[in-house]
Amino acid sequence: MVQELVFDPKLQSAKNLAWWLYLAHAASFLFSLGIFSWIPLILNYIKRPETVGTFVYSHHSWQIRSFWWYFFWMFVGALLFISVVGIPLAWLIWTAAWIWKAYRLLKGLLDLNDNKAMPA
Repeated sequence: MVQELVFDPKLQSAKNLAWWLYLAHAASFLFSLGIFSWIPLILNYIKRPETVGTFVYSHHSWQIRSFWWYFFWMFVGALLFISVVGIPLAWLIWTAAWIWKAYRLLKGLLDLNDNKAMPA
């Protein structure tokens, strides 16, 4: 069976941008625990409509959902931390959220590299 490779420069450009946005989210995540992830998040929202109908669209959505869920769980942890009694639970939530976000970033990068769409 012969497969024909078709190079689409627009799709490749969108894929490259999604790759850089994954790296920006990861850098923010590693160096500031995600505090500066709002910068690549804005670019995700701006560039996502340009990728409708491609697998790259799912990667923008994946990054956006990852940001908001991580933000939610970090906020819940902060509320528990303030309550003093909830400090151990806050640390548990923060640790779980950190591991989950790391997984999402790695999974997204690997699937983007393999030209796979992310689950909805």
